[in-house]
Amino acid sequence: MDFEILQPGLEVINTIAGLNSLLKPLKLAQQKIALVPTMGALHKGHVSLVKIAQQHADVVVCSIFVNPTQFTDPKDLEKYPRPLQHDIEMLQDAGCDYVFMPSVKEMYPVPENWHIDLGPAEFLLEGEFRRGHYQGVTQIVKKLFDAVDPDLAFFGQKDFQQVLMIRNMVAHFNLPVNIISCPIIREEDGLAMSSRNIHLSAAEHEHALVLSKALTYVKDHFQTESIDILLKEAIAIIQSVKGVELDYFTIANSETLLPEKDKAAQQLVALVAAKVGETRLIDNMMLN
Repeated sequence: MDFEILQPGLEVINTIAGLNSLLKPLKLAQQKIALVPTMGALHKGHVSLVKIAQQHADVVVCSIFVNPTQFTDPKDLEKYPRPLQHDIEMLQDAGCDYVFMPSVKEMYPVPENWHIDLGPAEFLLEGEFRRGHYQGVTQIVKKLFDAVDPDLAFFGQKDFQQVLMIRNMVAHFNLPVNIISCPIIREEDGLAMSSRNIHLSAAEHEHALVLSKALTYVKDHFQTESIDILLKEAIAIIQSVKGVELDYFTIANSETLLPEKDKAAQQLVALVAAKVGETRLIDNMMLN
């Protein structure tokens, strides 16, 4: 069976053929279709994407697929959380229309060689620490776009570099998909919501708050301090907390991700990545 009806208004589809049979009549009726791609382990950040998508489209498809080609560490893939029943219940409550939950065999029926030019930014920041990661990300997003043929696709700003890479992939193939980046959703204490937060102990969660603290410091002092001082202070804030191993903290051009020294430049973003215990976290904040 290609799909399963869990309750009126939500269907879980496991095959591309099943998805096509459901979506084809909607497209013929010129209904606008939105896609929210996820790897599951859903939280309020994902729900916010569904809610924003509902404001822009007639039909919302959320995909749940833990994509093996974007993991640069096999152990990371193995321990990635997969609470599927919890995820489906969250999407039911959010009013999502369809859940596309394919197998690895469905998405990768045969071995593939995938490599496209994503521009120089592919090899910066996350690309430097996770070589090949964005090739795997764009590979699966292209497959999801081919399967769903959405008018719009919604991604969280927390994965800032990922959104840029997906925009570059869309431009590379000249795809008719509008990519929309949605605001970061944070815990009440400021920690950016992430599927990886589940791995943090109570003490590590407390330590991880230093990432948003450093970003907030930079944003609050952006008008009065030089970029060099902002970077120095932010790094010092993070390095003052034990158990947090900083990979990078940068203030960059939001289009190129290259470090920026001119505060008058347009669209600057502060980006940070660090390991808290055994869990690697990323966060960012727009500055102007």
